[in-house]
Amino acid sequence: MPQTLNKLSTIIGYSFRNPDLLQMALSHRSIDGANYERLEFLGDSILNFLIAETFFLKYPHAQEGELSRLRAQFVKGDTLAEIARELGLGPYLNLGPGELKSGGRDRSSILADVVEALLGALYLDGGLEVCREKLLLWFQDRIDKVAHKKTHKDPKTYLQEWVQAEGLELPVYDVIKIEGLAHQQVFSVSCKLNAFNYNTEAKGSTRRRAEQEAANKMLELIEKNK
Repeated sequence: MPQTLNKLSTIIGYSFRNPDLLQMALSHRSIDGANYERLEFLGDSILNFLIAETFFLKYPHAQEGELSRLRAQFVKGDTLAEIARELGLGPYLNLGPGELKSGGRDRSSILADVVEALLGALYLDGGLEVCREKLLLWFQDRIDKVAHKKTHKDPKTYLQEWVQAEGLELPVYDVIKIEGLAHQQVFSVSCKLNAFNYNTEAKGSTRRRAEQEAANKMLELIEKNK
């Protein structure tokens, strides 16, 4: 393997058994010979699958529409180009003279394509688990940041949609007690799920907040006892 590719393999953290795959993943169609377009096609599918899998497992109560929005945020070209720049892929690209002169090494569309092609090459050389390991490493900071954003519907909505999808009776919310003065009331609310004989209780400064917290506790109870 050429010295330059050895250095890139070190950056990626993977040594290719077939270095030609890595070389192909870095080669733009503007050069003569094999280029990354077929690998890009393969890598695009792998990327979509692994990102979908990641959020499917990370957010077990998220609905299809929200999972799709999350995936779209992570597989878009701008995000992939950022990943390519963080990995420092630009200097390793094989570009034709025209692309070199026009700044192709830092063109977002090319960099995004190369990340997908690199995933395709990793898959062919090392399998899906290698792709999963590298992708999670590259995207980890971004995935962690999503956890600090509002990415879910509220717990009460999630709980209702879940029981409906399971064909179960809807949860029942009851106000157990109201304490405090009129402008400082504290509501105690129960959430009952008769199908499993589950019951949770929570408090809040409004009935709605108490119901949301009781629903959240119910979701946690369901997840714990799956």
